[in-house]
Amino acid sequence: MGSLFVVSDVHGYRDDLRHVLVEAGLLDADGDWRGHEDDALWVLGDLTDRGPDGIGVIDLVMGLQRQAPGQVHVLMGNHEILALGRHRFPGSRFEDSWRINGGRRRDQEALTPEHVEWLTNLPLMGRAGDFLLVHSDTTEYLAWGESVDQVNATVREQLAGDDLDGHWDVWARLTTRYHYTGAQGADVAAGVLETFGGEAVVHGHSIIGSLLGVPSHEVTDPILYADGRVLAIDGGRYDGGPLLVVRLD
Repeated sequence: MGSLFVVSDVHGYRDDLRHVLVEAGLLDADGDWRGHEDDALWVLGDLTDRGPDGIGVIDLVMGLQRQAPGQVHVLMGNHEILALGRHRFPGSRFEDSWRINGGRRRDQEALTPEHVEWLTNLPLMGRAGDFLLVHSDTTEYLAWGESVDQVNATVREQLAGDDLDGHWDVWARLTTRYHYTGAQGADVAAGVLETFGGEAVVHGHSIIGSLLGVPSHEVTDPILYADGRVLAIDGGRYDGGPLLVVRLD
């Protein structure tokens, strides 16, 4: 039986990603896949922006998918939508949002047609065993369908055309957060899980420090909240916290 690993919000820190995957035993010293046959790695979005080498992160995970097809999975985060929007609609409102949210000109200049096609076809959600895997701690996924496959197909179609408003809608919805906090958080999570399946939601997007009210450099582990129905894994690397690779099993 293999192990299930998750990591999120790399935000351009390619060398950090490679280092933590080596430490987790998923890569060898040369950066090549060495996970066991049944191991799986899920990267929960936000590969680019804020950090030094977003394209390097994309190339690293694309390469791992080629080496270990069916074992390495990547979800779309709001920064993937932002990168696509800035690329497809230069001079639009995406331009300002991209700049405000840590966009790096080097990443945009290095985007190839292969990168763009790969980014466009990333799924928004995934299921692995008892875990519902998403980027954002939002319930907006419910607006796109009643199953994981339906959500992924709806958004893929929405991003396939040249409709700026359609792209913006996906971006705006994925930026919302904190839907599982507060007194009703457990019930909200239970409703999402009832729709999409799974026993727990696993997400990035909202850094753990913001959920705990502590500086990111004090974060050391993921946190389980909403009566055990939600696991947050974004240590806040861009904010001075750790890039966490979490073994779910």
